Amino acid sequence: MTVLGIESSCDETAAAVLRHEGGTVTVLSEVVRSQVEEHAPYGGVVPEIAARAHADVADRVVASAMADAGLSYSDLDGVAATSGPGLIGGVMVGMMTGKAIALATSKPFIPVNHLEGHALSPRLGADCPFPYLLLLVSGGHCQFLEVQGLGQYRRLGTTIDDAAGEAFDKLAKLLGLGFPGGPAVERTAKTGDPARYKLPRPLLDRDGLDMSFAGLKTAAARIVEKGDLSDQDVADLCASYQAAIADCLSARTDRALAGFEGGADGKRLVVAGGVAANMAIRTALETVAGRHNAVLIAPPLRHCTDNAAMIALAGAEQLLAGRVADDAMNFAARPRWPLDEESAERNPVYGGGKRGAKA
Repeated sequence: MTVLGIESSCDETAAAVLRHEGGTVTVLSEVVRSQVEEHAPYGGVVPEIAARAHADVADRVVASAMADAGLSYSDLDGVAATSGPGLIGGVMVGMMTGKAIALATSKPFIPVNHLEGHALSPRLGADCPFPYLLLLVSGGHCQFLEVQGLGQYRRLGTTIDDAAGEAFDKLAKLLGLGFPGGPAVERTAKTGDPARYKLPRPLLDRDGLDMSFAGLKTAAARIVEKGDLSDQDVADLCASYQAAIADCLSARTDRALAGFEGGADGKRLVVAGGVAANMAIRTALETVAGRHNAVLIAPPLRHCTDNAAMIALAGAEQLLAGRVADDAMNFAARPRWPLDEESAERNPVYGGGKRGAKA
């Protein structure tokens, strides 16, 4: 099964060609066009700029990925593209590019949930059979999911306000550390004292697995607003902030693993999403996994952030499972698309809208 994957849900235009054969996954090519320079002056992603940048380069990125794989479109078994959730302008560019290629080559089109791509991404580089406990932690999402199989996801807890990645980006913007913010905070924290500033760990005194990072952002903002921060003060604040997020995630993960039965061969904890690239957080999660005799699995660093290989993998697995709908070409781009739609409809965290539950 050879699939072209396209990803454009935020600020990176990406295409990859993946082969799924005999249980072995091989990434034949992978091309990413970053938009860091376009968004850096604003300290964050500007949706309109992102959409236009995707439209400018999508065709060339796909052509480059196909050339690097040494394949023609006739060699493909299907075309997969992120069709939500995400910034709707970018999602539409990638999805329509994928539909156009599928239509022109008479190949199946597979609309992929961006979150499912992250959920399956550890399977790109490791033996990761179902079931497993997933901590999906990125700039836009932060939630625990029980993954029983392809398309079988149960939400256990989520952030009730901001995602951990968004919290990192906010601090970086307040301190003028540059964009993207998460890696900038991590670099700065390396020379800081994580015990210097007493920052809150929201919701840890409450039952359940829900999380909150808005209060932590506010506490850090008040420290920055006082001004006169030296370079060492900035490093200490970044280290303290990173430690607070790591504590929140590890405490909730500890509780999640305690209630997760796992499979016949033990428990697996999967961490995916851009924040999974943060080594301090990975170390904290490794400690928690060890307490529960669980195996921690994370994607290769290049596949933690948004990428097209995970979209191609999700598409290939759906094709292999025969889960591609006959009317897939009519699928509409979705700015919101929860993995566990039943839980999102029954108990929405953010409320809903015309296009369904937000999270």
